Amino acid sequence: MKKIKLAVIGAGARGFLSYMPYVQRFPHEAEVVAVAEPNDERRTRFAEAFNLTPEQIYSTWEDLLNGPKLCDALLICTQDQNHYLPTVAALRKGYHVLLEKPMSNNPIECIEMERIAREERRLLSICHVSRYIPFWKKIKQLIHEGFIGNLMSIQHNENVGYLHYAHSFVRGNWRNDVLSSPMILAKSCHDMDLIRWIADADCKRVSSFGSLGHFRVENAPAGSTNRCTDGCEVESTCPYSALRFYMKDPTLNHFAALITDPPTETNRMNAILNGPYGKCVYRTDNNVVDHQTVNMEFENGVTVIFSMCGFTRDINRTIQIMGTKGEIRGDLLSGCIDLFEFSSGTQSIIHTPTSDGGHQGGDDGIMQQFLSDLRNERYMNTLTSAEASLESHLMAFAAEESRRREGAVIDMKLFRQSLTTTSPNGTQHVQTS
Repeated sequence: MKKIKLAVIGAGARGFLSYMPYVQRFPHEAEVVAVAEPNDERRTRFAEAFNLTPEQIYSTWEDLLNGPKLCDALLICTQDQNHYLPTVAALRKGYHVLLEKPMSNNPIECIEMERIAREERRLLSICHVSRYIPFWKKIKQLIHEGFIGNLMSIQHNENVGYLHYAHSFVRGNWRNDVLSSPMILAKSCHDMDLIRWIADADCKRVSSFGSLGHFRVENAPAGSTNRCTDGCEVESTCPYSALRFYMKDPTLNHFAALITDPPTETNRMNAILNGPYGKCVYRTDNNVVDHQTVNMEFENGVTVIFSMCGFTRDINRTIQIMGTKGEIRGDLLSGCIDLFEFSSGTQSIIHTPTSDGGHQGGDDGIMQQFLSDLRNERYMNTLTSAEASLESHLMAFAAEESRRREGAVIDMKLFRQSLTTTSPNGTQHVQTS
């Protein structure tokens, strides 16, 4: 087995905690030869984990990519707005790339990255880890094998979880679309990708509704303060208390481990006192929606209703899929699929494997597939390649356009045709299909 050499750009939660455990467990498959990370603590932690020498450690992606080619592929796990430039530079340099989702918060950049990957004949794989989860793979298989006949309609719910929403999208890195991406892209591009994969056709029309309805200053309780530590009179009963949430043992609450490096009690308290994670959830600079629905019609006639909500008990996804010969109901958290066939009246309960690994095993799954694709020189039209991912990204951009236009119906063919890219040499490229 050929050992793939990798470098990582962005050694945070995704670049280090999500994808590197696979490399550590299967060192015969891959070897890490470099890291680029601006944060001193993260850079040092990563370098120690992989025994990197000073010559293999970089503060910026520019430093890494300005030197000679180091390895076969890069993992690019920077923040949303910092995906395009390192990805394009890496592809032009001859690297294959595993890119954290979303591709970019700009549709033009998404189109251009996919085009350059094709032009350079490099694998650009997007981290749509859900496609590698046994639960979703089984649902795809049941539909493909005809158990419910012709697919007609899908109802898909993304239950973000009230504490996850408050951590990531009110106080955290994805709280403001100017700093990151709209919610439909930052969180729900997984769902757009799954929906298109299951529907197995291009999207024809999209409309969307949603807003930031609750986490606003006018909804702040009487007696609350700018920070949870400023003498807030309702802190002890607030479901979003930073003190109660982040001072838990990080082994019991993984979000607590993400607000500072290293997550000692002293460092976490300092982060609460001085950083964004200690702010009152009603008084931050957040602007992304806390609930949103998207209606979709596909070219094969399949209709879809998607709902994302930040006010749920669990972090989970549930789905109902209706066909001409049967119905599928699924619950990702339990791994349970309920298949009902009309002709026989037979109900089958299918239990898919669940995993303690990230994204129910999806993080391991995509690493395994990416390395396999590289070993076997499968660079185009892979399961989560940029070609496969681009359309679902455009669906997300169209949904956000609709939401901002008060639910206007967006014709996807016209939307695609409206997007034009300009390459560095000045040549225009128009997305027409």
